[in-house]
Amino acid sequence: MENNREKHSITASYYPGCSLEGTARAYDLSSRAVCWELSIDLQELPKWSCCGSSPALKTDKLLSTALSAHNLNIAGAQPSDDLLIPCPFCFRRLLSAQQEMAEDPELKRSVEETVEGSPEKPVNIHSLLGFIHDRVGLDAVKEKVVRPLAGMRVVPYYGCYLVKPHKTTQYDHPEQPVSLDELLTALGADVVDWDFKTECCGAGLALSKTDTVERLCGRIVKEAKWKRADAIVVACQLCQANLEMRGEKKGNLPVLYFTQLIGLALGLSPESLGMKKHLISPMPMLKAKGFGEKRPKASRVEVGE
Repeated sequence: MENNREKHSITASYYPGCSLEGTARAYDLSSRAVCWELSIDLQELPKWSCCGSSPALKTDKLLSTALSAHNLNIAGAQPSDDLLIPCPFCFRRLLSAQQEMAEDPELKRSVEETVEGSPEKPVNIHSLLGFIHDRVGLDAVKEKVVRPLAGMRVVPYYGCYLVKPHKTTQYDHPEQPVSLDELLTALGADVVDWDFKTECCGAGLALSKTDTVERLCGRIVKEAKWKRADAIVVACQLCQANLEMRGEKKGNLPVLYFTQLIGLALGLSPESLGMKKHLISPMPMLKAKGFGEKRPKASRVEVGE
């Protein structure tokens, strides 16, 4: 196994983003653990900063673009040309900043006057889901599966930011994406097709329009339960938290990161994947499906590191 890893090792820069160091720690833990098992050597960007995301973008475009440019400059100085980003908000923001500076010379000059340094080379920005699906490949993932997710009925939820606007993300289909479906199928899960794959959960309005957000999340969770899903699978930490907190009135349905399910299928323990950090515990469901017990295999990345 070690020789195989060395032979097929992929080195990539890694931008976790702010929330993965706090409320979405489970996403970061499982992302690092799964990448290690898939022979992806993640190199976290040194001295990275907030990407600006929605708050900065809505108040000051130059500030938002400069924050993203700071991270792009750092990424451009790293050995790898590829930058992996788990968070769809960060993924879209860094892509947008890169495109905006390429299309607007005046904005680019303003950013260069604001941010120290410049990228030594262009950076290829990838969502973590897209990189695993496209670069690692479904066949390579399937070959490493030791505990197929047979009997686990799941609905894939992409949310808005990963696939929209398509002009910016250039990823999958904006209304009928399939990459997460295909990945979960490769893991052996029973993937259920549904019409809510890209329905907005209202994460950006969670504080300002809570009633509206509860209604949006409630519809999504209600539909997932009607489809008899054991869990909703996401690729976004804001969707994950929002569906857990705002959709709870429709039933305690686990909302899991796709990286956590990859980890389970690769034989990692639920604890090492941050499964005990959820507001709605997935442990009863996992135990019922035979994934609750501890396994001898453990990832290099453990909870708490």
